[in-house]
Amino acid sequence: MEFGLIITIFLIGFAGSYLSGMLGIGGSIIKYPMLLYIPPMVGFTAFTAHEVSGISAVQVFFATIGGVWAYRKGGYLNKPLILYMGVSILIGSFIGGYGSRFMSEGGINFVYGLLALIATVMMFIPKKGLDDQDMDSITFNKGLAASLALIVGIGAGIVGAAGAFLLVPIMLVVLKIPTRMTIASSLAITLISSIGATIGKVTTGQVEYFPAAIMVVASLIASPLGAMAGKKVNTKVLQTVLALLILATTIKVWADFF
Repeated sequence: MEFGLIITIFLIGFAGSYLSGMLGIGGSIIKYPMLLYIPPMVGFTAFTAHEVSGISAVQVFFATIGGVWAYRKGGYLNKPLILYMGVSILIGSFIGGYGSRFMSEGGINFVYGLLALIATVMMFIPKKGLDDQDMDSITFNKGLAASLALIVGIGAGIVGAAGAFLLVPIMLVVLKIPTRMTIASSLAITLISSIGATIGKVTTGQVEYFPAAIMVVASLIASPLGAMAGKKVNTKVLQTVLALLILATTIKVWADFF
């Protein structure tokens, strides 16, 4: 592999993982299109959608470890929420990750575009009063949380994501979880989800291991840094940044279909 490509992949992994830790996303919502489009833009051979989804799945697993470790203290991890959504998304992500081997390149990109479009719409739905709740008295609909996590897991597993870019707006808008608890808990849930997606991708031969290893190194460095930065940023700013990032990637992916 060319040295320039190694540097390019590292920078993509670092930038995406920093945002992953700061915003509580697994990073694939950003890194999927970056891996797909940036290498050929700077003169290197393009990765296929299957390769990108495989690299993303492995990378997200390690990125979320760093983020969860940074949030392990402070009372923001909601254990019942993590349990109910984590088990469901683990099952769904394995189904999606394994089943993606039977899909075309265009099919995988279409699923990514669809998921990103849904996430964009949800992020712009008004959310009021969520951050005034006592962290110790948070309740949520367990059946709804588990069902939505299963659905998200299937779609996210297909594109090698962990689903946080959908979990975050679902937890904020549907389940009414406070922002900082959403960010911390979504990282733990996406860690569980990435296990299923990674196993599905590895067992079907969709992972390029050297590029994935480069992304992992970048993730382990950048994700904890992002998580520390996220604790110091206004929650409204976090939501706005996340919404704009999702919107930008959605526009790019759908533009390619037309």
